[in-house]
Amino acid sequence: MSETINPQRKWVLVALMLTMMLAAMDITIVSTAIPQIVGDLGGFSKFTWVFSIYLLAQTVTIPIYGKLSDLYGRKIILITGVVIFLIGSAASATAWDIYSLILFRGIQGIGAGSIMATVNTIAGDIYSVEERAKIQGYLSSIWGISAIMGPTVGGALTEFINWRWIFLINLPLGALSIYFLVAFFKKKVVPTKIKIDYKGAVLIVGTLVSLLLFLIEGGQSWAWISWQSMTLFISALLLGALTYRVEKRSSHAIIPMWLWKDKSLAYTNLAMIGMGIVLMGPEVFLPTFTQASLGLGIIASGFVLASMSVGWPVASTLSGRLYLKIGFRETALIGAIIIMLSCVFFVLIPKPQAIAMIVATQIIMGAGFGLLSTPSLVGAQSRVSWQERGVVTSSIIFSRNLGQSLGATIVGVIFNNSLLQKMKTGPEGVEQLSPQELLSSLNQAQTSETIKQFIRDAINSSMMYVYMGLIFFAFLISLFIYLMPATKKKY
Repeated sequence: MSETINPQRKWVLVALMLTMMLAAMDITIVSTAIPQIVGDLGGFSKFTWVFSIYLLAQTVTIPIYGKLSDLYGRKIILITGVVIFLIGSAASATAWDIYSLILFRGIQGIGAGSIMATVNTIAGDIYSVEERAKIQGYLSSIWGISAIMGPTVGGALTEFINWRWIFLINLPLGALSIYFLVAFFKKKVVPTKIKIDYKGAVLIVGTLVSLLLFLIEGGQSWAWISWQSMTLFISALLLGALTYRVEKRSSHAIIPMWLWKDKSLAYTNLAMIGMGIVLMGPEVFLPTFTQASLGLGIIASGFVLASMSVGWPVASTLSGRLYLKIGFRETALIGAIIIMLSCVFFVLIPKPQAIAMIVATQIIMGAGFGLLSTPSLVGAQSRVSWQERGVVTSSIIFSRNLGQSLGATIVGVIFNNSLLQKMKTGPEGVEQLSPQELLSSLNQAQTSETIKQFIRDAINSSMMYVYMGLIFFAFLISLFIYLMPATKKKY
């Protein structure tokens, strides 16, 4: 099967950017409305599942959609995913309790998996190697725009209309993207014999569900050392071993073994896992750090986090000139080293940290991600044919998502353990406070200034340990890229 594209590629690109915006804005636009959602629907103890189920459903379906797009074509798989996402959005707007909302968010996540798996693949299909860096810059900029628009639009809709509109707003955007795809994304299908690896698909989903539930809920809903955690961990190991056995023997594997036999692709995927881990450091704790330790407001702290989106699309766009001159591997290695240096700079900023310095490290880190992610993706796509590009692209996106799931857990363990250890040396009464109580006590008038300053220092110290951990993972990314075999192929 192959696809040829109408020359009016700009409208296809518009469709891809609109579609990407659906998935990119979803988390940030929902997070601002959670207090109102919980106020209406109840279920405060379960609200984290509103995010977890979306991430889980999205991540486990990415490799499956990637394979299906190679078999049936990108267009039908992407449109199907958008339709599923819109159905989940419309249903979420009608939720009557927290459990129905969690269910409908899972449907949204299933649709988002198709968006994440196919948008970058289509971009790789319709643009040349020389053009892809610029296009990836456009697609990357969507995440930066969404980081700013999401909280703003979500807050406005929730305050002036109703929180249900944060889901309904997806419907016109999705309908418009479908229109552009149908009107301008023309395909020519060459029939081919299709076989679906259903057994492998079921085992992959089972393995990833067990692993991600272990990572997402471990230490939250139950202790790490508990029968729930151990059951999930052992299930992930057993199902993973069985998946490997089945996929190794299948001629139509969802995740073919050649992905890991090719050293360039294998090390690229490992580097993307590391990138996902590092990305979660600032994503999870930077807003908390800037608000609690440095006294910024909610909106200002959001802009500090979003400053990463300044360097990312710019570096992603400019990376094309660099990888055409020195190669994909070398460009990605420069990006990895810049990420590591940005983490080092953050640790070395004199305390109390100047906001301008933190913003600078965020911009530098974003530039590193742009130089790492785009050459890694384009380089991997350029190594394979059209029939394999969907699997390769989805494996890279999946690896990054998996890294983010791992990263959320890892940085949480580092931060919380450091904070708890610091609390043991604090003034009387501080040790008994939970992390949530520590943060809320900063806004209470009855809390003494001595205790407030101690808490700020403790949070600052914990953040330094988080970034020290990120330095280690950034080093691993650099190592994986360095271990990739150099290629003399000219693009």
